Amino acid sequence: MMKKKILVLCTGNSCRSQIAEGYLKYFAGEKAEVYSAGVETHGVNPKAIETMLEDGIDIADHTSNNIDEYQHIKFDLIITVCDNAKERCPLFSGQGKKFHHNFPDPAKAVGTEEDIKNQFRQVRQQIRQYCEAFVADHL
Repeated sequence: MMKKKILVLCTGNSCRSQIAEGYLKYFAGEKAEVYSAGVETHGVNPKAIETMLEDGIDIADHTSNNIDEYQHIKFDLIITVCDNAKERCPLFSGQGKKFHHNFPDPAKAVGTEEDIKNQFRQVRQQIRQYCEAFVADHL
């Protein structure tokens, strides 16, 4: 069976798409090859790494990739995880089945350190649920 190639797209490939990549790999296992990219690259957010570790998933070795790096790959499934990426993603037209879910951006969280951590956790949980359901429905 051919592994499905999944691309998760976000604006900066630093938080939401990284978290989604982590969960999709976790839930899909051998059924898929998962990539994430941004229309820009902002580096992997340390708080995204931290919040995923709390749930037992290590994304510390992930890299922040620009969508241009993946032009040569034919994706089966493309998930945009923010409205900005959806609007700026004409590049993969005609390729793959597209899905969209706009998650809040935890990198924009404000408040105390604890407030910010909690906002990251909330978004992480939303993405976790989405990814688990996505794998169940599409793989």
